[in-house]
Amino acid sequence: QVQLVESGGGLVQAGGSLRLSCAASGRTFSSYSMGWFRQAPGKEREFAAAITYNSGSTRYTDSVKGRFTISRDNAKNTLYLQMNSLKAEDTAVYYCAANPNIYDTKPSPTYYNSWGQGTQVTVSS
Repeated sequence: QVQLVESGGGLVQAGGSLRLSCAASGRTFSSYSMGWFRQAPGKEREFAAAITYNSGSTRYTDSVKGRFTISRDNAKNTLYLQMNSLKAEDTAVYYCAANPNIYDTKPSPTYYNSWGQGTQVTVSS
């Protein structure tokens, strides 16, 4: 499996931006499609965005469309999530995850077999 470490979280005012990174090590990063999930206090983990192994396809949950952009750099073994126009409801712990089906952007966490430890994003209103 691949090991994942997120970074880039923090405290930001509503309307601001953050860029999350997820560094991968171990197995070949390009052997996975990748996703970002988030979990707010007292809520279940939810899908935010996913990208195929070659960046050929992406998927977003409706609440982040037009504000978040998922991308990857296979040469750097890194996944990104650019988050703009942040809202208080985006406050959550954000996790990156790896899906061994390279063509898959399914939103269910059951398809992902490696997870990072998470990074906290807090948006103040």
